[in-house]
Amino acid sequence: MSKKSTAPAGCPCGGPSLATCCGPYIDGTAIPPSAEALMRSRYTAYVQHNEPYLLATWHASTRPTEPIMSDDEKLQWLGLEVKSALRLRQRKADDADPDRDVVEFVARFKINGRAQRLHEVSNFVREPAAGGDPRWFYVDGSFPE
Repeated sequence: MSKKSTAPAGCPCGGPSLATCCGPYIDGTAIPPSAEALMRSRYTAYVQHNEPYLLATWHASTRPTEPIMSDDEKLQWLGLEVKSALRLRQRKADDADPDRDVVEFVARFKINGRAQRLHEVSNFVREPAAGGDPRWFYVDGSFPE
C-alpha cells in the first residue's frame, strides 16, 4: 500500500514551498528583491498560467500587447535551472549598475507531449513602479546557441 505525502509541494521554481518562495511575489504581498527572484517567480507564473503577473512584471517598453498564453496549447513545465546571475559575477566590479541585471537559465517543458528546453539570458531593470517603490522588471532575453 502506498503512502501519500502530506508535506506541501515544493515551489515550481525549485524552492522549498510556494508559500515561502514565489507565492508572496505572485500574490503581491512582497516584491522580489533581486532579478533572479523575479525570474523564478515569472517561471512559477508560467507554470500557473498567471498571465496578469507576467504582464505586470514585464517592462512597459517591451511588454506584449497580445495575449502570451493560449488555452489550446498543451504546455507542461517540468523544471528550472538557474545557470547564473550576472550580478554575482560582477559584485566587485566598480562599474556594475545596481539597477540592471542578467540571469541565465534553462527551463524544461513539454509541448504536445514533446520535451523541449528554453535556454535564455534574460535582461532585467530595477526602477520605481506605480507605488514609487523600486522593483525589478523583465526587459527581454536572448537565446545562446
